[in-house]
Amino acid sequence: MTTADRDRIALAGARLVLPGGVVEGDRLAVEGSRIAAITSGASGGETEPGDLDLTGHTVVPGFVDLHVHGGGGASYASGIAEEALRAARTHLEHGTTTTIASTVTGEIDDVARQAAVLSELVEDGILAGIHFEGPFISRNRCGAHRPDLLRDPDPALVRKLVDAARGHAKMVTLAPELPGGLDSVRMLADLGVIAAVGHTDSDYATTLEAVDAGATVATHLFNAMPAIAHRAPGPIVALLEDERVTVELINDGVHLHPSVLDLAYNTAGADRVALITDAMGAAGMGDGLYPLGPLQVEVKDGVARLVEGGAIAGSTLTLDVAFKRSITVNGLTLNQTVESLSATPARLLGLGDTIGSLETGKLADLVVVDSDTYDLVAVMRRGQWILGGDKFATMKPV
Repeated sequence: MTTADRDRIALAGARLVLPGGVVEGDRLAVEGSRIAAITSGASGGETEPGDLDLTGHTVVPGFVDLHVHGGGGASYASGIAEEALRAARTHLEHGTTTTIASTVTGEIDDVARQAAVLSELVEDGILAGIHFEGPFISRNRCGAHRPDLLRDPDPALVRKLVDAARGHAKMVTLAPELPGGLDSVRMLADLGVIAAVGHTDSDYATTLEAVDAGATVATHLFNAMPAIAHRAPGPIVALLEDERVTVELINDGVHLHPSVLDLAYNTAGADRVALITDAMGAAGMGDGLYPLGPLQVEVKDGVARLVEGGAIAGSTLTLDVAFKRSITVNGLTLNQTVESLSATPARLLGLGDTIGSLETGKLADLVVVDSDTYDLVAVMRRGQWILGGDKFATMKPV
């Protein structure tokens, strides 16, 4: 067997979720790190000896998580490269092939140092960028962020964190109603960094001002912001109704009632929804005590809450669970689910030409699930099996 042969993998017999719809039994060939071809029997793509038999399985593009703080007992806010690697690996083994690492509120200099460490992992191809969540958020909606460390979004301070990321800052969450908020949104838009509205006490009009200034994401919509009132619609309605905004949703059964998630889909559509984890270090682990930046979190029955105060403190979600819930609980189609887990966040990050869908020439980032249960079976990243590749039998000549 030549090196070239070893670099070729062909998957046959599976259901493939393609941009144009779901197809049964097509053949997906991987060469090196990319998808080399997708062919059907009708176009001469019959299976060949050596193809892997994925009958009974469904193949979808690798998941893209815009907002995740940690996993595997590790945190991206630790400032320790080994912890960040462990967190990324944990989510990779649950199907997240593209990760944006999220920090948490801390002293500005500490967060800048964390960004420097995470930037090295971006440059190594482990992470796809950095998301700064805090400290530029509302004290009234701070959730699991230390109130005494919060700061107004002064453009100079926001720029300090962006610069610390060495060109790898992808998103900054801020409260636009705070002094400097709208100016910071404009600056981020000019820099090509996503400005996200979140942990905010903003009203409807100010939220629309932020969108007009360049904000394009709602950080975990519904959570850490005023609820909808019939005379004061607040930020939720403004962010849901504006077609320029992508809304993050946490589909873990804790942060949102299923009907609320359905409302968001019915209003915004799958092409404007990005399913995220907002996971902290307990993702992929059991109950117990975990750090979240400078705060302590207790996980009980899979729900993360601050030790002091009891506020929900991120999630223990992984995106394979969000995938299954979206189909089995919310009744979304495979294409809608894939749109929100892969295509929409990839497009938002400017990476839609290389990831986010099963198409010839794109990176071979694949997730394989059982077609009946939607449970995770295998994960491939850039043409290499990360998990489960040994489960598939090799097709034999007839």
